[in-house]
Amino acid sequence: MPETVYCPNPDMNAFENALKQFDAAAKVLNLTQNQVAMIKDPRRIVEVKLPVRMDDGSIEVYKGYRVQHNIARGPAKGGIRFHPDVNVDEVKALAFWMTYKCAVVNVPFGGGKGGVICDPMKLSNGELERVARRYFAEMVDLFGPDKDIPAPDVGTNAQVMAWFLDTYSMHEGEYLPGVVTGKPLELGGSAGRVEATAQGIVHCIVEAAKHLNIDIKKTTVAIQGFGNVGSYSGKILQAEGCKIIAVSDISGAYQCDLGVDVKFMMDYVAKNRSLAGIEKHTKCTKMNDPQKLLELEVDILVPAALENQITSKNAPDIKARIVAEGANGPVTPNGDKILNERGIFVIPDILCNSGGVTVSYLEWVQNRMGYYWENEQIQGDLSRMMRAAFRNVVETSERYKVNMRIAAFIVGIQRVARASELRGLYA
Repeated sequence: MPETVYCPNPDMNAFENALKQFDAAAKVLNLTQNQVAMIKDPRRIVEVKLPVRMDDGSIEVYKGYRVQHNIARGPAKGGIRFHPDVNVDEVKALAFWMTYKCAVVNVPFGGGKGGVICDPMKLSNGELERVARRYFAEMVDLFGPDKDIPAPDVGTNAQVMAWFLDTYSMHEGEYLPGVVTGKPLELGGSAGRVEATAQGIVHCIVEAAKHLNIDIKKTTVAIQGFGNVGSYSGKILQAEGCKIIAVSDISGAYQCDLGVDVKFMMDYVAKNRSLAGIEKHTKCTKMNDPQKLLELEVDILVPAALENQITSKNAPDIKARIVAEGANGPVTPNGDKILNERGIFVIPDILCNSGGVTVSYLEWVQNRMGYYWENEQIQGDLSRMMRAAFRNVVETSERYKVNMRIAAFIVGIQRVARASELRGLYA
């Protein structure tokens, strides 16, 4: 299910924003020109045309991308996005963030990302399967359990991963579940993977509340985006005692100051594919401008949709005490500067939403062993790894006297640069 609201600033270049974040941390670290050259730009960018036969017999040609940003610390890792607004700069940015996300949480992967320009909401199940299989078949030489390991992203899910797995396994002539993560449990998926990104976000929010001396049980929350990440974040935060007062998806934003019933909303979306019409079945009111959800009087704001949502235009009006970046790149560099100046505590994306890749790593390990753990062990490992990463970034922030985003990049860059230096150049 796509977890998206339309980006109000489509002209903003996500990759340029990502590089600005890198440059700020690199400046603090005094990286040499050689170090920057090794770890800043993507190592491989692949673009393919995907001819697909539609249900009516016609042939549509889609465009697909895969970017491998860096593999110094291990095989490329990153989701595949199906969305009409996919473009190569967005995929480059997402691959870039994956490199440093894996490094921050200290899992042995590099960064990759993929995408297909299509609208999965307008495709039949058969058409979606043919698009997915065609994409993987065209890219099959890139992928592999030790080369590049995709996962779900916006517009893709466990079923799409199952089609990827089958396509790859048929091509290779053997069953290789480690080629993708986020698979169904029946095909080697991991317990806890569905809600992993959201659970990681909540671990970070709980740690941030402790750090700021905020009682988590007395907080109010607004969530932008009600796909997998946003909906499960709401469900888990509600279980922690938070009051969720607003949520949004592609259909609009819905506010209920008394608190929304997240479980009811998740069930509603499962039946209706979006939140459209939810106000007729709840005490929620539909907001006239969905972007105003970001400016509500709440303690915690979780932007869990697309990039470039908080900019220099609306950052002065953000009222949350904590901004937990469930999406990748939801705050632009100019917006980030304003939030920082106003004392708003931002949990950066490469830390905050790394729970997904953490459990993806655990899934990959289980696939390699052929032995699968109970959810209790998965949750224990996820909690330990996320909380350790959060504390490491806070300590780095205090040591270098920088904000959390720069601190997270400092942690990630140091690890990637060190791995690159140890490996050297093959020539």
